[in-house]
Amino acid sequence: MTAKHSSIMSRRGFCLCCVGGAAFTATGGWLTPRAAFAEARGLVSLIKDSAAVSPIVTHKLRNNITVLEGSGGNVAVLTGPDGKVLVDAGIGVSRPQMTKALADLGADPVTHLINTHWHFDHTDGNAWLNSVGAKIIAHENTLGFLSHVQRVEDWDYNFVSPPANGLPSEVFASERSLSLNGQSINLKHYSPAHTDSDISVRFAEADIVHVADTFWNGVYPFIDYSTGGSIDGMIAASDANLAATTDKTIIIPGHGQPVSNKAELKEFRDMLAGVRENVAALKRQGRSRDEAVAAKPTAAFDGKFGNWVIDPAFFTRLVYEGV
Repeated sequence: MTAKHSSIMSRRGFCLCCVGGAAFTATGGWLTPRAAFAEARGLVSLIKDSAAVSPIVTHKLRNNITVLEGSGGNVAVLTGPDGKVLVDAGIGVSRPQMTKALADLGADPVTHLINTHWHFDHTDGNAWLNSVGAKIIAHENTLGFLSHVQRVEDWDYNFVSPPANGLPSEVFASERSLSLNGQSINLKHYSPAHTDSDISVRFAEADIVHVADTFWNGVYPFIDYSTGGSIDGMIAASDANLAATTDKTIIIPGHGQPVSNKAELKEFRDMLAGVRENVAALKRQGRSRDEAVAAKPTAAFDGKFGNWVIDPAFFTRLVYEGV
């Protein structure tokens, strides 16, 4: 494992990372995706238990924008006289650590929270943030998904709706623009990608964009087919992100190393396309899903992306489902 891989492996920005320490101790090695997701209720509890004690790591960027790493997905924070603007809420049990991290960024109250999609590791903190003054903004599909029980088949888990104050109060269909703390903030809905509720959040003057779970930096991504995700959508989202950024743009991924760039995003996009092509070829040959897994179609990319809970076999199964 390279030093970079080791650094990524040590981080808690990936919502399933919390499996790592406890599972490694209990089993003598990483849980396989089959074992981990078969015990999804225990897995979600494990994620929350770990988030309750995990430290929050602060990464200061530019133009008063910071990334907080350690509670679910990577959380962006814009500070200023209009109040703190958060992109994603993390996991609710991280409230004490998140409260301290936010206080360390200044005394301005939290006034706005943007959800990039509906998954619990990005929205579980909605209710407490709303209780301290945050207006919650999201795509209309995020509100729809959060308003009802959602079953994620690949996790074998049913997610219940949050309390009423954990639901977005302001939604949009395609794009929404905000002007806060000297930043023009553009929210834009993707076509179905990681889910059918994903949005990007661009801070124009800072040239920073949070692309959420359409980009997992240095690890294979989860694709939620249960709520509209697809491998083709992930590739299309990566293409859109590449077209909208330059070599100077700071890109914030949903998971993995939280401060990224166009070169790393392109590497991720090329991995998605390469694995898709390999799996599609096997499927055209009539190979079953298990036969496709056995053929190791991700082999060329495993050294970079395969050292995580979503291992090569599990990612192959996700791609196979979508081609």
